[in-house]
Amino acid sequence: MGMEKRFEQKRYDMKFDLYPFEKLSRLLDGIEPSSDYEEVSLTIGEPQFETPDFIQLALKNNTSLLKKYPKTAGEPYLKQAQLDFVKKRFAVELKESELIPTFGTREVLFNFPQFLLFDIKNPVIAFTSPFYQIYKGAAKASKAEILYLELRKENAFKPDINDKRLKDANLVILNFPNNPTASVLSKTQLQEWVKLALEYDFVLLNDECYSEIYCDEPQPSLLEASVEVGNESFKNILVINSISKRSSAPGLRSGFIAGDKEILKEYLKYRTYVGVAIPLPLQKAAALAWSDEKHVSKSRAIYRQNQELASEILGVKKSEATFYVWLEVDDDLEFTKRLYKEKNIKVLPGSFLGFQGTRSAYVRIALVENSEKTKKVLNRINDFIKEEK
Repeated sequence: MGMEKRFEQKRYDMKFDLYPFEKLSRLLDGIEPSSDYEEVSLTIGEPQFETPDFIQLALKNNTSLLKKYPKTAGEPYLKQAQLDFVKKRFAVELKESELIPTFGTREVLFNFPQFLLFDIKNPVIAFTSPFYQIYKGAAKASKAEILYLELRKENAFKPDINDKRLKDANLVILNFPNNPTASVLSKTQLQEWVKLALEYDFVLLNDECYSEIYCDEPQPSLLEASVEVGNESFKNILVINSISKRSSAPGLRSGFIAGDKEILKEYLKYRTYVGVAIPLPLQKAAALAWSDEKHVSKSRAIYRQNQELASEILGVKKSEATFYVWLEVDDDLEFTKRLYKEKNIKVLPGSFLGFQGTRSAYVRIALVENSEKTKKVLNRINDFIKEEK
């Protein structure tokens, strides 16, 4: 009886926020969209292209490996493909102990802060805002105080490195190229962040999942910046990257975390308990995808054309990276509702991504379709904007 009473009194409520797409569904609930147009959703960063045939074939040809348990550390062939990718793309030669293959990157972003901050009393986690919802969820699960690094038009959507509150941070998460604002940091700016991580002794992680979706110039990695300021051991420095956007294969769930080997050594032990080993057929397919650049160039060209169309049609500055448009509007919630009602187009309000602009509001538009369809939809949005004036 006493045991039952204790169980009844215990609380199991971590009070996670609703995910942005759930908020959107509630916002649009009850609105009847115009039947004059086909419904188009520009809300989620999910490439709408077929995963390349050679990746699909590798997956199909290795289904017999489903009879084997995968290792948490990943197979050598996958790790080598990822190490080679980092070397070819960023001219950084990592040791095997400096990279762990992961089951995508979402799981890392949620469980790594819990691992890192476990023994720290009153931990502080800082991350860019607006943000990927997992950052806030991880802070909640870690019982950490949150320090928001505000990205605003006034600072070109770049975090303020002069924020003295960073001295209190245990973990800082950057996200460049940035989702949702599409802003980027130069190698020099990344170098300043590396220096700050060493000076203030916090762990600095850059979420680089959009590094391969660039328009003209390849975007730098925090790993490059670390090497170039003399931190060749990557002390306090980590990056994550993913194949999801790069290879139009979000369902393949292939990512990695790389950098400080002392942190990764203990984190790998932790991961054996989390249960995030990657199924072997997926590892086979992912290794091929990480090793090939031709298919990436093809999709990158489409995203570049889509950004050019957005610049031409909506009058926005062409983004340097990502496939997002961060469109300034008067009221993000009202804009989203009216656009859906009048033009049957779904976009994501910036406030659902944590943006709290005092003078501006934004919506995120994901340009993940082919350029022909993208042009038609952008023209529809432009017509709506003109009609609203």
